[in-house]
Amino acid sequence: MAISFQRKKQTMSKLKAVIKKIQSVDSLNIVTFDFFGTDLTMMSLELNENIVVGRRVILGIKPTAVVIAKAFKGEISTSNHIQASISSIEIGELLCAIELTTNNAYFESIITAQSAKRLHLQIGDSVTALIKASEISISEVIND
Repeated sequence: MAISFQRKKQTMSKLKAVIKKIQSVDSLNIVTFDFFGTDLTMMSLELNENIVVGRRVILGIKPTAVVIAKAFKGEISTSNHIQASISSIEIGELLCAIELTTNNAYFESIITAQSAKRLHLQIGDSVTALIKASEISISEVIND
């Protein structure tokens, strides 16, 4: 199956989370979020005054920044590990778009087709999505 990634709209994946903790030193901020019981961490140089503990936000993640691990074991420096299942796969000549589901939230990973084939990825597989803290941003602050 061939797909055209030029026609596919590549937007950021968006995940709802709650700000759990903010650590700041000089202009560097490390923000920890609660995403359905999983801690996600973001590095940021600037924070809006609306970014406070307890605030609900929508996190943005580029699909190309989401690494897929299958049967992952061990330690790694990547801060964010999300257990998910594969809900769809579209393999093109060079790239593969993978839709992941966790806690009724959907997000996407784009990896090389070669990597998807090497991992033998299939719909329904349980995987770990790995995302560096520098690859997460706050897309929107939810004002309740």
